[in-house]
Amino acid sequence: MSKSYFAVSARTAIGLARSGNEDSAITGSSLLAVADGMGGHAGGEVASRIAITTLAGMVPVLTAPDIDTDSIEDLLLNSLHTIDGEIARVASDEIELRGMGTTLTALLIRDGRVALLHVGDSRCYRLRGNTFEQLTHDHTVLQELLDSGTISMSEAHDHPQRSMLTQVLMGEGSVAPVLMVYEVNSKDRFLLCSDGLSSVLTEKEIKSLLKKSNRDEAVVALVEATYVNGAPDNVTVVVADVIEEEKHAVQLLGAAQ
Repeated sequence: MSKSYFAVSARTAIGLARSGNEDSAITGSSLLAVADGMGGHAGGEVASRIAITTLAGMVPVLTAPDIDTDSIEDLLLNSLHTIDGEIARVASDEIELRGMGTTLTALLIRDGRVALLHVGDSRCYRLRGNTFEQLTHDHTVLQELLDSGTISMSEAHDHPQRSMLTQVLMGEGSVAPVLMVYEVNSKDRFLLCSDGLSSVLTEKEIKSLLKKSNRDEAVVALVEATYVNGAPDNVTVVVADVIEEEKHAVQLLGAAQ
């Protein structure tokens, strides 16, 4: 596919145990992203908003026809330094926001490929036909314990360090992001989500709901399933199908609105 875009449906919700929404997201025909903020005194909302609005401001550059692939990858990586620097600046000006941070998982489509940028534990999945795959690898203590064989999957669900991040954008200048590039085809459906979804539903449950032919219905079903299971956190779900016609205008969700 030489020209490819996203057709997108998305939804964000506070959940049943939180008083505010610290998730932010951007949806568009070329760029998707989810950021899950953390920190007291509205710091999580501020951090995730900084991440998403910074990316939103880069859409014209990232989608410019005369930008080559290497330059795009550099721009995406540099965007993290911009976000990290802005978080540091805001936190230095407002003491109550110090310690705030955010995850960021972003997906850019152009020239028949997607570039996936990832920091933290917000996830990206791909459904291609009947093959369902998690493309991101959580930056958490729990994931490191699983990778090393220290604990088993059966021990992971209730582990006390389940949500402890090893990589996060919090203005410290030490983040080590992951950037991956994948070929796309017309059968691809992508899911970006905060851990308010992935920590509540199993991969089998997510796949089953994501396979709904109607994209809007899939989004609603995924969010509603978290509520059935107690919705202990904010939940953000972005579902995108690969198409050959540009239709979706840029939209900000959650704390970034």
